[in-house]
Amino acid sequence: MNLPVKTGEFWTAAQRSAHSLHEISYRGCFKPQLAGFFIQNFTSVGDFVCDPFMGRGTTPLEAALQGRKAIGFDANPLGEMLVRPRLNPPHISEIEKRLKEIPWKNRSPLQEDLLVFYHPQTLEKITALQDYLFERQSCGELDAVDDWIRLIALNRLSGHSAGFFSVRTMPPNQAVPIERQIAINARNDQIPGMREVPELIMKKSHALLRDLKPDQRIELTKFASEHRIGTGLAEYLESLKTESVHLIMTSPPFLNVVNYRQDNWLRCWFAGIDPEKIPKLTSSAAQWTERMSLSIKEMLRILKRKGHIAIEVGEIKRGQMKMEDLIVNAGLRCGIAPKEIYLNEQSFTKTSHCWGIENNKRGTNTNRIVVFQK
Repeated sequence: MNLPVKTGEFWTAAQRSAHSLHEISYRGCFKPQLAGFFIQNFTSVGDFVCDPFMGRGTTPLEAALQGRKAIGFDANPLGEMLVRPRLNPPHISEIEKRLKEIPWKNRSPLQEDLLVFYHPQTLEKITALQDYLFERQSCGELDAVDDWIRLIALNRLSGHSAGFFSVRTMPPNQAVPIERQIAINARNDQIPGMREVPELIMKKSHALLRDLKPDQRIELTKFASEHRIGTGLAEYLESLKTESVHLIMTSPPFLNVVNYRQDNWLRCWFAGIDPEKIPKLTSSAAQWTERMSLSIKEMLRILKRKGHIAIEVGEIKRGQMKMEDLIVNAGLRCGIAPKEIYLNEQSFTKTSHCWGIENNKRGTNTNRIVVFQK
């Protein structure tokens, strides 16, 4: 198809230019500035903005920060745990008080194979926090402060600096298998050091909340009763009314690029989630296109007339396959042709350098967004 392609740098590539509440690591997430561009250009204050593949929740959080009503779903229950607390963040004083009330002496036996990541005393505190959260949840007493503490703990479980609970490992958006961590420890001649869990939770809480001004708290809570965050598949959004959403801004999982089950196994352990119950991703381009056509069909149902769907995609197989081709085909199966494609070209990022990505190649440092209009 001869689609119009808008090319340029539509939003900044700067790592720290977005709101601090976004600073939660997750594989395959796009920049808040990307979501912000489409929210600003395609919606008005009070409109509904939805992401049915929300991941860490960049779109719903940015929508709420901009005075829109946020809707987000993800197949992985971790999504809810990462998103909901940031739409209703507690005050620092509440977090500090709750951390002092938590019984930090664990009652459950330690999972000893995790000692490749943690000092024994650190693992004791992590297990004690896990016991506390499980008990609060089972009694129906888990509140917004507990929700926040769980979010921070999930984000601090493993990483590459002393700001995380673990010994040095891979960056925090993925957890390596135990066997690989054993090899990392041997290669770096390292053993897990003691980490003060409550102090690290407070430190990260301060970092996430540093940009949150009183007027922004009011903005986040203005439509609190209408925000919808849940767990579910993009093909089945039965809880959403027909023609109720103004913008869908999303990025579906790239085909065979990220193993979300494997990367999140440690977070799933802490949260009490069985990774095997998380729906598997498709393994072929044909299957991926079929699932996306079902998802787009459901998106069209919930989308208002004249509303937009913006789907961020990229290249895979070193540029041999462009995901926008699959998205266009999926849309045509549903009887809708794309309106345009945005190609945002960015300069190198630190992450791109780490992975050896060449500038303007392989789709890692560019964003491709296919836009449909109902």
